Amino acid sequence: MKKRLYMGAALAGLAAGTVTGLFGAGGGMVLVPLLTLLGVTKDEDVFPCSVSIILPICTITLIATVVFGTVDWRAALPYLLGSAAGGFFAGKWGGKIPVKWLHRGLGLLILWGGIRYLC
Repeated sequence: MKKRLYMGAALAGLAAGTVTGLFGAGGGMVLVPLLTLLGVTKDEDVFPCSVSIILPICTITLIATVVFGTVDWRAALPYLLGSAAGGFFAGKWGGKIPVKWLHRGLGLLILWGGIRYLC
């Protein structure tokens, strides 16, 4: 990987980690456009690549939250179970959805979230 591209990838990872750590989610929403912009992976590999990057970010954020803060496991458990099931099904069938529709879906999700939090 060329030095300039490596720096771009490192900055994209920093941005995703910061967003995930601060907001508890959203690192993938930062990574997908940046991975596409950097052109390191093929379009159909951008979403799986983003997920593989987010896993260690979430793990480190969880450890930091447990060490430096509090985690209400009883409140989190239903979400953990549901997200595990959703992640399984998305991983199994997500590759069959055209990349164009995945990008559009992510764009609509970002737009909806932004409007929801601004209003």
